[in-house]
Order: sequence, then structure tokens, then C-alpha cells
Amino acid sequence: MADPEIPEAPDALAALRIRWTRALEGARGTGGGPDPLPYADDLLARWQEPQRRYHTLAHLTAVLDHVDVLAEHAVDIDVVRLAAWFHDAVYRPDHSENEERSARLAERALPEAGVPAEGTAEVARLVRLTVTHDPAANDPDGQVLCDADLAILAAPPAKYAAYTAAVREEYHFVPNDAFRPGRAAILRQLLELPRLFRTPYGQRTWEATARYNLTAELQLLTE
Repeated sequence: MADPEIPEAPDALAALRIRWTRALEGARGTGGGPDPLPYADDLLARWQEPQRRYHTLAHLTAVLDHVDVLAEHAVDIDVVRLAAWFHDAVYRPDHSENEERSARLAERALPEAGVPAEGTAEVARLVRLTVTHDPAANDPDGQVLCDADLAILAAPPAKYAAYTAAVREEYHFVPNDAFRPGRAAILRQLLELPRLFRTPYGQRTWEATARYNLTAELQLLTE
């Protein structure tokens, strides 16, 4: 079942290409580089692969939107935006190390696209950080990316239910008697964290709602 929020319309794709171009040009600095659009189109094609149900263009757009909300907390916002583009660029539900493969994709593509070595390394580091969503206290860019990626946990009830349903669809090949305890374990790990969100905005705006949603889902899974 297709997600009705997936922005597949040409104008939505054009808007995403503009966002990519601005972030790439900001990360390049004065060095310049090749045409940004082929890189954008490669990433957009990846985010539209048929195995995706939650990790779609809708998720990419939402993460970029949340990064914009949190921009005042970032040090290098364009690098964070590039990391958002790459953080699930490689995604196979039946494979592990998706984040590592996504980071390696960034390490190959960004130097060719004109991003300096320091910026490329930082994008890759941020992508790898989404394995744990546990940025250090002195890592504002990591905090912004991780909070933006987890913001779905604080969605209103109907949107949160759609998120959990889409995650289940991505793992359709896992039987219920394996999926339910596995998902429950992930929820418990999240609830055991002292804080789900690390930016001041995330803590103030999303933390309580996210914990409510996680607790309600865990109760459903374990009844």
C-alpha cells in the first residue's frame, strides 16, 4: 500500500532538487563543482525504491523539514542537511548495516560532487550516528540530525499509527511471533534512554508526546 504522503508529484520532486542543490552548494563553499542535479536524481531514485514503506521520500522530506526547525541549534546546517539526504539512502529491510552502506555512499559521492574532505567526513560521521541516535553532549550537529530523524515518534496518534503500520509493511517477511518481541525490545531501549531528544527544542516540544506514543505501542505489542 502506497503512503499517501509520499511527495511524488513533479513539483515536490523539483522542490527537493532545489533543497539538495542549496545544501550541496553551501557545503562546497567557494570551491564549486559539477552539476548538482544528477546527484539529486540518484538519491531521489534510491528513496523511491519499491521495498520502502516508511523510509520513503515522505520520510526524507519530514527529516529535512525537522532539520530546518532545529537549524538554530546546528553549527554547519548544510552538512546536516546533506547527512539527512544520505542517512537512509541505502535501505534494505532484510539487510544489516544500511547506515554504514549509506555513509560509504556519501564518502564516494560527495568528493566527486565538490564537497571538501572535512565536510564529506562529517556527513559520513553523522550518517553513522543514526545507528544509535546517541550524539554526545558537545555534538550539536549530531543532536540536530538525530532529533530530526526521531521526530516521528512525537507525531499525533493517527500519524504515529500510520508510521508503525508502514514499518510493519517494510518487515512483511518477518512473522508476527518474531516481529512483535523484536519491535518491543527496540521500544524498551528507547524508553530506557534518559532523553530521546537532545536539542532544547526537541526536549521541550517532542519528548513527552514521544514517550506517550512509545509506551502505548509497547503495551499493544505485549498484550
